[in-house]
Amino acid sequence: MTWLLRRATADDLEAIMELERATFPSDAWSAETMRAELESRNTYYLVARAGAGDGGDARELDGYAGLMSPRGAPEADIQTIAVSQRVRRRGLGRTLMNALLSEARDRGAREVFLEVRADNPAAIDLYERLGFERLAVRAAYYQPDGVDALVMRLRVRAPETTLAGEGSEARDV
Repeated sequence: MTWLLRRATADDLEAIMELERATFPSDAWSAETMRAELESRNTYYLVARAGAGDGGDARELDGYAGLMSPRGAPEADIQTIAVSQRVRRRGLGRTLMNALLSEARDRGAREVFLEVRADNPAAIDLYERLGFERLAVRAAYYQPDGVDALVMRLRVRAPETTLAGEGSEARDV
């Protein structure tokens, strides 16, 4: 399945909040908080919809994700990520995370942090596969459920540039 990703705007707020409430029923962000995130110059939010021919409804939001990463700052934070129940386990979470990590690198981040519910093994597995390491536990971080948060970090490698044809015989074109 393929998705169309684009930068989120305040016009996406209603659809984002619908998915936010469905995904995080006990601790969803408020619309005011989400609007402030979407409008901040220090954040980067994406929305995802089904690509043409993938059988989804292009009007329905399949996922969203947000990054806090002031340009030039050495640290960035994954603020939130949500994938619709109907498309989970199809790679959208990984796609959104890779896009956010690329943006963090472009903004100069050398480390990316996140918190994840300790009772969400699928998300923890995804983050570990992406290279995040566990740093700490924040006891009872998620309220009102009292669920612990795992604090995780990814060290962002600087982009590497190689010459085309490196390792093979060079020739003039």
